[in-house]
Amino acid sequence: MGTVTTSDGTTIFYKDWGPRDGQPIVFHHGWPLSADDWDNQMLFFLSEGYRVIAHDRRGHGRSSQTPTGHEMDTYAADVAALTDELDLRGAVHIGHSTGGGEVAHYVARAKPGRVAKAVLVGAVPPVMVKSESNPGGTPIEVFDQFRAALAANRAQFYIEVPSGPFYGFNRPGAEVSQGLIDNWWRQGMMGAANAHYECIKAFSETDFTEDLKKIEVPVLVAHGTDDQVVPYEDSAPLTVKLLKNGTLKSYEGYPHGMLATHPDVLNRDILEFIRS
Repeated sequence: MGTVTTSDGTTIFYKDWGPRDGQPIVFHHGWPLSADDWDNQMLFFLSEGYRVIAHDRRGHGRSSQTPTGHEMDTYAADVAALTDELDLRGAVHIGHSTGGGEVAHYVARAKPGRVAKAVLVGAVPPVMVKSESNPGGTPIEVFDQFRAALAANRAQFYIEVPSGPFYGFNRPGAEVSQGLIDNWWRQGMMGAANAHYECIKAFSETDFTEDLKKIEVPVLVAHGTDDQVVPYEDSAPLTVKLLKNGTLKSYEGYPHGMLATHPDVLNRDILEFIRS
C-alpha cells in the first residue's frame, strides 16, 4: 500500500500488488465504499499475473477527508495523479457504480498510452437523474431521500442499503451474506459524511455522454438486469450506444453488487475481455 499527494494537498491511499512488469489493472470503487470492496477481484487477477491497484477516493476509506473536491472533475484528476505517480501504461481501468463514472471521466481525459481497455460494471453513465433529455432516469426525489437518510442516521442507512437493494438481499429466496452487509457498513463508516453526501450529486447528476463519445479504447459494459440501484434500461444499453468500441454483457437477474454476489462469473468474463 502507499499514498500519493494531489496538487491540492489531498492524500490518496492506494494498494499496489503484484509484479511491477505485469499489466496494470486499476479498480475504482462505488459509493460510499473503498478499495477494500475489490479484494476478491484483486486476489483473482493477482493470481493471473497482473499488477493490481485500487485507491480510496478522496473522502472515502483511508484517503484525506477534504472539505471540497467531491465531484467528477476532481475525482478524475486524483486518478490522473495516481497513474502519473506510478507511471502506469497500458492499464485496464475497472469501475463499479460511481467508480464506473470515474473511469469514464478519467479515460476520456487520459494521457496517450495510459489506458488499454476499460470495464464499467453496474455503472452510473450516461446519466442517472430523470430529466427532459433523460425521461427514463431516476427522479431527483430518490436522491434527495438518500441525502436525507444519510444526514439523519448514516449508520442505520448504511445497514439498510446493503441489506436490501445493493446486493438484492430483499428479493425472495436471496442467499443473504451477513459478512457482505457488515463489510459494506465498515467501509462506508470509514469515510467522511460530507464527502458521501456530496458524492450523491456527483454520481446521480453528472452527464457522462460526452466522455463516452470521446473514449477510443475497447470498453466492456457489464450490468445486472435486476439492478435496483442503477436501473439497467437507463444505463448499460444507452452507454454502449455512445461508445466507439463498446461491448454490452447483460446478467439476467443479477443485482447491483454482482461483483460480490457472483465474483466467479464476473471475474472470468472480465479476464476474457482483458485477454481478447
